Amino acid sequence: MRIVSSYFRRLSEIAFEPTEHVGGAWNPDEQHIAPVLGLLAHVVETEHAARRPETRLVLARASYDILGVIPMERFEVSPARLVRPGRTIELVEVTLTHGGRAAVTLRAWMLQPNDTSVISGIPLPHMPERQHLPEWSPADVWPGGAIRSIDARRESEEPGRARAWIRPRHPLLAGEEISARARMLGMVDFANGIATRVAPERALYPNVDLTASIFREPEGEWFGLDTSVSFGSDGVGLTESVLSDDGGPVGTSSQTLTVRPR
Repeated sequence: MRIVSSYFRRLSEIAFEPTEHVGGAWNPDEQHIAPVLGLLAHVVETEHAARRPETRLVLARASYDILGVIPMERFEVSPARLVRPGRTIELVEVTLTHGGRAAVTLRAWMLQPNDTSVISGIPLPHMPERQHLPEWSPADVWPGGAIRSIDARRESEEPGRARAWIRPRHPLLAGEEISARARMLGMVDFANGIATRVAPERALYPNVDLTASIFREPEGEWFGLDTSVSFGSDGVGLTESVLSDDGGPVGTSSQTLTVRPR
């Protein structure tokens, strides 16, 4: 039997442990937050599907607050809490804890799908076709197992501005069906390091949050990130991305950065 290499192993209904593919970019002994965010989205979707299988809502907005670092150790994810229950709209919250300490929270808006094809329109910019971008190795810039776990094709026009197609090489969890939304949410945090404004040797600029809105179910294995990274003059930065699949834009994301010169 072939063992599938995944980002996480499920230990119980609420407990997980990271594999080597989750090692962080700022510190390889800490978990990279990107796969973690995808895992939390998967937990929300899985619990939602079990709770209301006949009236499924879709995860339209995921808002994460990153409260602290997570060592490369076992952690737990709380059962989903209904902050705002409803028939067509729900707000759901889960919290990741390590050693009893809250490390990441996710608040997700779940919305009722409707057929709006006759009025749909997307003015967001489209990504260049993937084959037109050169292959790029993020491991040449960043350390850690998470960075080494993705394929990437990228063009960078200037510091802090890049377009990239990325693809995870591993599933979030072996043996579990993962939605395209959760897989994309597990990749979005890489945007901050793909559109590098300054080399990590010059400054630290981790994000303290991430909010993504997805208005269409992504398709395929590759995800597009059209990203701009801005640093203000007082130690605060912003990373913004248009999220795409092969069919075009599917949403946007925003990350608030704490910028600290070394």
